[in-house]
Amino acid sequence: MVGLTASLPVKWEQFLKRLADDHGIDLNTVASELCEWAFSDPESKEQFKVWLDEAYPPKGDAEEEARAAGEEAAEEEEEREEESEEESHEHRD
Repeated sequence: MVGLTASLPVKWEQFLKRLADDHGIDLNTVASELCEWAFSDPESKEQFKVWLDEAYPPKGDAEEEARAAGEEAAEEEEEREEESEEESHEHRD
Protein backbone atom coordinates (compact mmCIF):
# COMPACT_ATOMS: atom_id res chain seq x y z
CA MET A 1 0.00 0.00 0.00
CA VAL A 2 1.23 3.49 -0.84
CA GLY A 3 1.26 6.14 1.88
CA LEU A 4 -0.87 9.07 0.78
CA THR A 5 -2.10 12.16 2.53
CA ALA A 6 -5.37 13.58 1.32
CA SER A 7 -7.74 16.23 2.59
CA LEU A 8 -11.39 15.34 2.81
CA PRO A 9 -14.34 17.69 3.07
CA VAL A 10 -15.36 17.91 6.72
CA LYS A 11 -18.72 16.16 6.22
CA TRP A 12 -17.06 13.17 4.53
CA GLU A 13 -14.22 13.00 7.01
CA GLN A 14 -16.67 12.89 9.90
CA PHE A 15 -18.81 10.27 8.15
CA LEU A 16 -15.85 8.04 7.30
CA LYS A 17 -14.32 8.43 10.78
CA ARG A 18 -17.64 7.40 12.34
CA LEU A 19 -17.73 4.31 10.10
CA ALA A 20 -14.15 3.48 11.01
CA ASP A 21 -14.90 3.85 14.73
CA ASP A 22 -18.08 1.76 14.43
CA HIS A 23 -16.08 -1.07 12.85
CA GLY A 24 -12.93 -0.75 14.95
CA ILE A 25 -10.64 0.10 12.00
CA ASP A 26 -8.69 3.20 11.08
CA LEU A 27 -9.66 5.88 8.56
CA ASN A 28 -6.95 4.79 6.11
CA THR A 29 -8.47 1.30 5.95
CA VAL A 30 -11.92 2.75 5.29
CA ALA A 31 -10.55 4.99 2.51
CA SER A 32 -8.61 2.09 0.99
CA GLU A 33 -11.63 -0.23 1.06
CA LEU A 34 -13.84 2.52 -0.36
CA CYS A 35 -11.51 2.93 -3.33
CA GLU A 36 -11.28 -0.83 -3.78
CA TRP A 37 -15.07 -1.09 -3.79
CA ALA A 38 -15.62 1.94 -6.05
CA PHE A 39 -13.06 0.92 -8.65
CA SER A 40 -13.31 -2.85 -8.48
CA ASP A 41 -14.73 -3.21 -11.97
CA PRO A 42 -13.54 -1.64 -15.25
CA GLU A 43 -16.90 0.06 -15.92
CA SER A 44 -16.75 1.99 -12.63
CA LYS A 45 -13.17 3.04 -13.33
CA GLU A 46 -14.13 4.29 -16.80
CA GLN A 47 -17.16 6.19 -15.47
CA PHE A 48 -14.97 7.89 -12.91
CA LYS A 49 -12.37 8.83 -15.54
CA VAL A 50 -15.07 10.30 -17.80
CA TRP A 51 -16.54 12.29 -14.90
CA LEU A 52 -13.11 13.53 -13.84
CA ASP A 53 -12.20 14.60 -17.39
CA GLU A 54 -15.43 16.58 -17.64
CA ALA A 55 -15.24 18.09 -14.16
CA TYR A 56 -11.50 18.80 -14.26
CA PRO A 57 -10.16 18.59 -17.83
CA PRO A 58 -6.60 17.31 -18.14
CA LYS A 59 -4.08 20.16 -18.05
CA GLY A 60 -3.30 20.09 -21.79
CA ASP A 61 -6.99 19.91 -22.70
CA ALA A 62 -7.91 22.74 -20.35
CA GLU A 63 -5.17 24.95 -21.78
CA GLU A 64 -6.27 24.16 -25.33
CA GLU A 65 -9.91 24.91 -24.49
CA ALA A 66 -8.93 28.23 -22.91
CA ARG A 67 -6.81 29.14 -25.93
CA ALA A 68 -9.65 28.23 -28.31
CA ALA A 69 -12.15 30.22 -26.24
CA GLY A 70 -9.81 33.23 -26.31
CA GLU A 71 -9.41 32.98 -30.08
CA GLU A 72 -13.17 32.68 -30.53
CA ALA A 73 -13.79 35.72 -28.33
CA ALA A 74 -11.21 37.73 -30.30
CA GLU A 75 -12.85 36.74 -33.59
CA GLU A 76 -16.28 37.72 -32.29
CA GLU A 77 -14.95 41.08 -31.11
CA GLU A 78 -13.35 41.67 -34.50
CA GLU A 79 -16.64 40.86 -36.24
CA ARG A 80 -18.52 43.30 -33.97
CA GLU A 81 -16.00 46.02 -34.73
CA GLU A 82 -16.32 45.41 -38.47
CA GLU A 83 -20.12 45.51 -38.27
CA SER A 84 -19.94 48.71 -36.25
CA GLU A 85 -17.63 50.29 -38.84
CA GLU A 86 -19.96 49.22 -41.66
CA GLU A 87 -22.94 50.75 -39.87
CA SER A 88 -20.97 53.98 -39.36
CA HIS A 89 -20.20 54.16 -43.06
CA GLU A 90 -23.84 53.49 -43.95
CA HIS A 91 -25.05 56.31 -41.69
CA ARG A 92 -22.58 58.76 -43.29
CA ASP A 93 -23.85 58.03 -46.80
